[in-house]
Amino acid sequence: MGRADPVNRYKDDHPPLARAELPADTAALARYLIGKVVVRELPEGVASGRIVETEAYVVGDAAGHGYRGMTPRNRSLFLERGHAYVYLAYGISTMLNVSSEMQGIGTGVLIRALEPLEGISIMRLNRGVERLRDLARGPGRLAAALRIDRSLDGLNLCREGSLWLARDGHEPGEIGHSIRIGISKDADRLLRFYVRESPFVSGPRSLSQ
Repeated sequence: MGRADPVNRYKDDHPPLARAELPADTAALARYLIGKVVVRELPEGVASGRIVETEAYVVGDAAGHGYRGMTPRNRSLFLERGHAYVYLAYGISTMLNVSSEMQGIGTGVLIRALEPLEGISIMRLNRGVERLRDLARGPGRLAAALRIDRSLDGLNLCREGSLWLARDGHEPGEIGHSIRIGISKDADRLLRFYVRESPFVSGPRSLSQ
């Protein structure tokens, strides 16, 4: 009798999050996603990471991409909660966001950092680095590690495919919150969530105590 396919077994262990269970409030969704898993299916296998840091961009948020309304670039942000909004920041780094709330409301959650779980060798090759801690510590790094690009913009993250959000029964532990990183508008709002004492969280240590 042959061995079970490890990719399929892994999929069975990581069912997609149901859209109905996602909080309809952006800040609540950002907190809820801590401890959940981003799963990426690639030709060479599955790579995944546990979410350890997020940022919420809420209704009326001057720092949010949807603040001035829908454009061809940000239209995925206005989809019903649970879809990918992928954009290129400063022409350099790809960012993965999850649309939130009702269709037509341009709010979302930025996935800022992952703890690598599966497909470590794939991530190392994609990133060109060996150190586990640095593979997905930061939004640009995690997108590169999982080979996330604009082709995934608008994808439904609540079903298996090339990219999805999953659960595996893990409890993340104590969750902290702070101001967001690298923004100048509405910069004092406590809309960043992270796993306390996780070595995979990005940003200044002073914001992750």
